[in-house]
Amino acid sequence: MASVQPSLRKCGYAQGMLRSFVFTSILIVSACTGDIYVRDGVTDGDTFYLAPQASMNDDPILQSWVSYSLTRSACQLDMGGTNPARASYYHCELTARKHLLATWSEQQLEYPGVRDQYLDTLVRVREAGLLDEYVVYYFGTNDWQVPAEVNTSDFRRWKKSELNGHRPVTRITGSWNYADKVSAALEQE
Repeated sequence: MASVQPSLRKCGYAQGMLRSFVFTSILIVSACTGDIYVRDGVTDGDTFYLAPQASMNDDPILQSWVSYSLTRSACQLDMGGTNPARASYYHCELTARKHLLATWSEQQLEYPGVRDQYLDTLVRVREAGLLDEYVVYYFGTNDWQVPAEVNTSDFRRWKKSELNGHRPVTRITGSWNYADKVSAALEQE
């Protein structure tokens, strides 16, 4: 399966493609029965669907998280496995956080003065050159394959003075479901 790593950069063709993708996703989601299985706060499935609000709301914070959600879910699908919704990979999380920040930067250019405490803090982490370490420290699992140059002890020292009381945030603007359930729902109509 080809990897999809969308950018929400202002570009007529890209915006049109993104809007088409979002519209198609909304049609599929609206055909779902709404019967979504959730375990430990994670919806299971092999297909990721954007939330309807993703195409209807131009909020710069929301659109930044849409970029994160699409990037992370596309990477999880690309990596495969029996349940991509539960897959956790260093590369996927890091790439998705990078897209989150790239989109946030673009949104701030388009909407001067817009602020978000978490996203602005994450920008500071990136500027300090510690985004890899941040991702591993807050989101890492024992089975992640992390490059040797990622040094979480450096991050811990920096965190003590720069991120006092910080809480990591993840906002997924969509849900996972099984493609066969969606196909069945579409066939019933």
